[in-house]
Amino acid sequence: MADTEIYEKQQLGGALEKGNRTALIVVDFVNGFIDPEIFGGGNCLEAAQTSIGVLSAFRKQDLPIVFTRIVYSEDGSDAGVWCEKAPRLRELKESNPASHVIDILRPIRGEYVLCKTQPSAFFDTNLGSVLRGKNVDAVAVIGATTSGCVRATVVDAVSGNFRPTVISDCVGDRAQGPHEANLFDMEQKYANLIHSKDVHKLF
Repeated sequence: MADTEIYEKQQLGGALEKGNRTALIVVDFVNGFIDPEIFGGGNCLEAAQTSIGVLSAFRKQDLPIVFTRIVYSEDGSDAGVWCEKAPRLRELKESNPASHVIDILRPIRGEYVLCKTQPSAFFDTNLGSVLRGKNVDAVAVIGATTSGCVRATVVDAVSGNFRPTVISDCVGDRAQGPHEANLFDMEQKYANLIHSKDVHKLF
């Protein structure tokens, strides 16, 4: 049986309809998720570099743009169970440059920078309300990591009835296996996938 045959049989992998207004969510493209000595590696830097053109395209369309960062308090008092699994997350504090958006994708005035303490950009944040207030019904997702915070954000987006699109060459992971597996799985169950050269199709 081909890899996709069971998905087709179960009528998975359908295409989501195009949204009326799409926001860009830039998930955790921060210094620490580019640096292979911290949380980066794999294709994370390449994905961030490819994202420059996508970010520019959304800015030209004057569409909402959201950047996310993982940021814990200086005393670590808001570090939860996730930090038991990945203790170095506690290092991502406001005072640590590793928690800041990389320079090549630096936010500009009017773009929302959302600080979070969990994988999903939507979990226990006001992101859903912010997007609905801007008449957004669809999101394009780029960032790191594909198997972690990108996937969590995509699942919560579709759970909130936002139409997610993952820009496949603008998401990165520290290992190729999880990256490819999660792109496949998200396309089958939660999101549309496109290449950055087709970003105009979202407008």
